[in-house]
Amino acid sequence: MQLTKPITLKDCTDFLSANFAGDANALITGINEIHKVQHGDITFVDYQKYYDAALKSAATFIIINKKVDCPPGKGLIFSDDPFRDYVKLVKYFFPFNPSLKNISDTAVIGEHTILFPGVYIGNNCIIGDHCIIHPNVVMYDNTIIGDRVIIHANTTLGSDAFYFKNRKTFYDKLESCGRTVIEDDVEVGASCTIDKGVSGDTIIGAGTKMDSHIHIGHGAVIGKMCLFAGQVGIGGKAIIGNNVILWGQVGVSKDLTIGDGAIILAQSGVGKSLEGGKTYFGSP
Repeated sequence: MQLTKPITLKDCTDFLSANFAGDANALITGINEIHKVQHGDITFVDYQKYYDAALKSAATFIIINKKVDCPPGKGLIFSDDPFRDYVKLVKYFFPFNPSLKNISDTAVIGEHTILFPGVYIGNNCIIGDHCIIHPNVVMYDNTIIGDRVIIHANTTLGSDAFYFKNRKTFYDKLESCGRTVIEDDVEVGASCTIDKGVSGDTIIGAGTKMDSHIHIGHGAVIGKMCLFAGQVGIGGKAIIGNNVILWGQVGVSKDLTIGDGAIILAQSGVGKSLEGGKTYFGSP
């Protein structure tokens, strides 16, 4: 997620009361998870097996819990708890700002769009033209909906990511600052839940149709013209290609990829990436 106002590396480390290596005046322009980072972004790493990937990533700034040499062109922030400091930055740059109206004053509603009673639309949401939003749909802040989209009753768009760190005596929440983006001509069934990304977007591609009681995890990217039957569950950061069909109660684990045109038959459990253009059943 891009920052509305960039901050220098020095100012950032002063805020976190941390030491750093790199150009003190370099500007941090965004905050992102490691798999979403781009130039100017800050991310964090707190597990040894991910150090190398983080240091070689597109991230310009990395909060890390080990003293290492600073790669050229990057800035390192040395922290005894990178998770804690990353959350502190998210809360600072993207503070919780509740809207207590059914439709926020900052929401943008397109022409010929119908909103049924009980709909809640949060801050900075955008809904396109010719949409139908059925009763009791909830759109958390920053949710984006394209044109000709149908959202059925009691569906929730943009709830927080299911992402916690085990602190032995409690689970510490990684605050979410991403968005949910629904592209043109999508239909989402009743009582579905689509989480926002931790820092990037959860995306439902144009023309995709979803049955009722479906869950899409944080940061998942669903391709165009997909068809999902009831009770499908997709884990965080999964990538689903175009024209994929998932029949009832298919479960897809996090962080994997399903190729274009794949068909997964009912009640299958997908625990690894799958090639496109094939039909699967069971636990492939």
